[in-house]
Amino acid sequence: MRPFRVALGWQAAATLVIAAIAGAMAGGQAALSAVLGGVVTLTAGVVYAFVAWLTPQRDPGTTVVGLFRAEAAKIVIIVAQLWLLLSIYRDVVLPALLAAFIVTVLLSGVALLVRT
Repeated sequence: MRPFRVALGWQAAATLVIAAIAGAMAGGQAALSAVLGGVVTLTAGVVYAFVAWLTPQRDPGTTVVGLFRAEAAKIVIIVAQLWLLLSIYRDVVLPALLAAFIVTVLLSGVALLVRT
């Protein structure tokens, strides 16, 4: 779980930094948009970890199937959240939202660099 927690920490920190920069450049709506963009990735990561944790690891095949399920759940959550966010939040500042979303998605790979 340590690599997962480290990745979430980096993603949360990046979200806050991007929100602060967006807020300073374009105001409160931009800051909120950046926070929401980061939250999309953070919640999807939590769903991924939960689905992967539910998978019994009896053999390599079961583990791989579980990881594919977890990745599918993560993608569904991301698409659903972005659709909901863009359809409800009329004052979204798209560059801020996308900046935070893309950076946090890229930072999800940080977990691979963490020693257990």
